[in-house]
Amino acid sequence: MPKYVIERELPGAGQLPADTLQAISRKSCSVLNELGPQIQWVQSYVTDNKIYCIYIAPDAEMVREHARQGGFPADSVAEVRVMIDPTTAE
Repeated sequence: MPKYVIERELPGAGQLPADTLQAISRKSCSVLNELGPQIQWVQSYVTDNKIYCIYIAPDAEMVREHARQGGFPADSVAEVRVMIDPTTAE
């Protein structure tokens, strides 16, 4: 199943309080439950003004549908083609 990196523009994201991040996470999980098991949220990285999310889904359209239903921005949805890490250098 393809993996996607989603870039979400959210000014001030890095300053959001824990309860706001929890509410965002709950909304995301609620939408995921409605969409079914074929789409999975792996994790997200919160920076100063963006949130980068990793999802597993059958296609990019399902990722965009999750964003639409959740009311989240999805400024960029890119399919991961290859994963590399320090062991790739060996």
